[in-house]
Amino acid sequence: MSSRVGVLLLALLLSGCTTLRGTGDLGLVVERATGSVLVVDTTEQRRLARIPGLGDLSHASIVYSRDARYGYVFGRDGGLTKVDLLRQRIDRRIIQGGNSIGGAISQDGRLVAVSNYEPGGVRIFDAATLELVADIPAEYGPNGQYSKVVGLTDAPGQRFVFSLFDAGEIWVADMSDPRNPVVHKHTGIGRQPYDALISPDGRHYMAGLFGEDGLALLDLWHLDRGVRRVLPEYGKGEQRLPVYKMPHLEGWAMAQDYAFVPGVGQHEVLVIDRGSWELVKRIPVHGQPVFVMARPDGRQVWVSFAHPRNDQVQVIDVEDLELVTSLTPGKAVLHMEFTPRGEHIWISVRDDNRLNLYDTDSFQLLKTLPAESPSGIFFTDRAHRIGL
Repeated sequence: MSSRVGVLLLALLLSGCTTLRGTGDLGLVVERATGSVLVVDTTEQRRLARIPGLGDLSHASIVYSRDARYGYVFGRDGGLTKVDLLRQRIDRRIIQGGNSIGGAISQDGRLVAVSNYEPGGVRIFDAATLELVADIPAEYGPNGQYSKVVGLTDAPGQRFVFSLFDAGEIWVADMSDPRNPVVHKHTGIGRQPYDALISPDGRHYMAGLFGEDGLALLDLWHLDRGVRRVLPEYGKGEQRLPVYKMPHLEGWAMAQDYAFVPGVGQHEVLVIDRGSWELVKRIPVHGQPVFVMARPDGRQVWVSFAHPRNDQVQVIDVEDLELVTSLTPGKAVLHMEFTPRGEHIWISVRDDNRLNLYDTDSFQLLKTLPAESPSGIFFTDRAHRIGL
């Protein structure tokens, strides 16, 4: 009799368990006004859960653990939150700084790095426990000032690369010995690097400059060659428009033989040859580009825009380097994210409190999902891509 009771109890317990599933078709959507994130399913095109209590998400970004189970959310209030996508809850949360703007996860998935405005520098944590492993203050100059840190990204060789906005420098931190980072500093790279990207193969790190024309390019295979200036004459002698929102360089597109770059203070996308790093073409667009993102197959580039012209999205055909369509998703388009193989794109429409899902071949609207002031959209395929 007791064995039958045991079997019955076990069956009841199992029936109450969460359905077994993978995480490859999941993602997180930032709800910036409420300090919450949505867990979404890209295959079923639906919301699974809302997770509250993540603090100030007005400029939040997310990276994923190697197994794509955990998302690490970097909040503007200095919060670092580890979110469990399967249990749909916060696993751990710490306040590690006063004003942080982004983060990265190491090549081996064991370290999470956070870039800070206050205090200026990079702090590195154990990905499992969020225990502080290393602190790299962004100290520069003879008076020991501290710089805001931007453009933090992971790189091959167990490295983190980041830019110092106030100092005009790019630093490469080798984390082979996590408790004793080795930092290579490149100075005089240009005024006010405001964000940066790393190429999909992890070789080139490129920082955009706000304080002067041009871009700063570092070949991570040959650190001894220093930083090279790219497009140093771009914008010279031209009337620049007021910059309403800085472009996000991690959204720059690397497609086929080109890099597609948002023109700061211009209504255009720059096309750069990735072999020579010279300008190939300027493509006039609807407004000041913020995100310029390539579909995973590299055939299309999708462009979103800054206020006040942020109701539209435009699509560039990479083969012809021409605009092929314009869409009007709604008020205050903020972020875009392709599904892992690029058949669909999700777009956050903040002021209409929804997500728009489009087919990337037909450009047809497939579905809308409600969300509270949505901004960043981050799918778990980022777990296996350099720099994301």
